[in-house]
Amino acid sequence: MTYHDISLTVNSDLPVWPGHPQIAFDLTSDMNAGAKANITRIALGVHTGTHLDAPLHFIRDGGDVTTLALETLIGPAQVVDANDAAVIDATVLDSLSIHDDTERLLIKTRNSQLWSEARTDFFTEFVAVNPSGAAWLVENEIRLVGVDYLSIAPYGDSVPTHVTLLRAGVIPVEGLNLSAVQPGKYWLICLPIKLGGCEGAPARAVLVSE
Repeated sequence: MTYHDISLTVNSDLPVWPGHPQIAFDLTSDMNAGAKANITRIALGVHTGTHLDAPLHFIRDGGDVTTLALETLIGPAQVVDANDAAVIDATVLDSLSIHDDTERLLIKTRNSQLWSEARTDFFTEFVAVNPSGAAWLVENEIRLVGVDYLSIAPYGDSVPTHVTLLRAGVIPVEGLNLSAVQPGKYWLICLPIKLGGCEGAPARAVLVSE
């Protein structure tokens, strides 16, 4: 078995969505200063790095992270390559040879190159799923969709895509690093921190291939 870590490393250089909390690490107990153990306090938003959204993110009475089904977060997944696309719409999705039985779809775009380049600035022109693409995903019974930048929706127009997906029970996983992953079938494990009452959570995402 081969394991592919498709999660971003959370550190102070990782870009965050404009206006979201900055990432901070504070070593509150330091062995180099005579303490018996090292203890670090962290500060970050729940939509930091590789993370997923729960319905509560855009739906007032939606479920929080603890309501997301493990059966959706773990299972067979298909990675597709959309590197030529400027936006992921219904036409692009129709062209990607997505298998009829695919329920977990990870979309690799030119965004992944940004992680390869280790860019620390937030890039507003990232490739995202527009409303027609979101409707396509719902109509084709996708249960989980992963993208390789910090939002599944276009910058400046976040609401329609998110609401379409979250109202239908589709879990968006955002901030994946698919730069070293080839298109194909995998087994996905994507487990968020179990944060009660929160609309999202950082996650560790891994693909397994034979």
